[in-house]
Amino acid sequence: MLKVGLTGGIGAGKSEVSRLLVECGAVLIDADRIAREVVAPGTPGLAAVVDAFGPEVLAEDGSLDRPRLGSLVFADSAKLSVLNSIVHPLVGARSRELEQAAAEDAVVVHDVPLLTENGLAPLYDLVIVVDASPATRLDRLLRLRGMTEEDARARMAAQASREKRLEIADIVIDNDVPLERLERRVREVWAELVRAERVRRAHEPRRHPDQGSREHRPRA
Repeated sequence: MLKVGLTGGIGAGKSEVSRLLVECGAVLIDADRIAREVVAPGTPGLAAVVDAFGPEVLAEDGSLDRPRLGSLVFADSAKLSVLNSIVHPLVGARSRELEQAAAEDAVVVHDVPLLTENGLAPLYDLVIVVDASPATRLDRLLRLRGMTEEDARARMAAQASREKRLEIADIVIDNDVPLERLERRVREVWAELVRAERVRRAHEPRRHPDQGSREHRPRA
């Protein structure tokens, strides 16, 4: 399968791009969604988060109070590192399970918000970065997500810079555009991904059934 990493800064509109890619035929593995699953009530992940940050990060119903936890970690890099050390291995394990369940000729898109920050680009055949200006992202966080400006800026600052994300991009999708232009651009990218998957299959050596899967090619 073709393994694609999809990333972008908070507020860039990555979720809209992933939705459009699924409409085109991609198999989506959403790290954010999985991150919620692995800290659901009753999971070892939630227990580990409570051990690290205390019972005040729980809502009244026993679920994780994500806004409360976010306010604790996104302005404190040490606390954010602790949270990531708990959640990321769990997300990675579940993502691998879902990937293994996909068809061999699938285009599998991993929606990974912190792909740049965690140095994950080498895991994918291609990396797509959804790009938008800081002003556009801030506006979306305030207007669409109801964040305070202080919280929005803290979350943006906790992520990699725009320049660092663009450095790892094989494909860039500009999302400082109207929806119809974004839809057109995503269709173009999908056609490129399908071609890449066909080329990959054409050049992949035939393997004996007992052999393991091929290793990822080194990235330039």
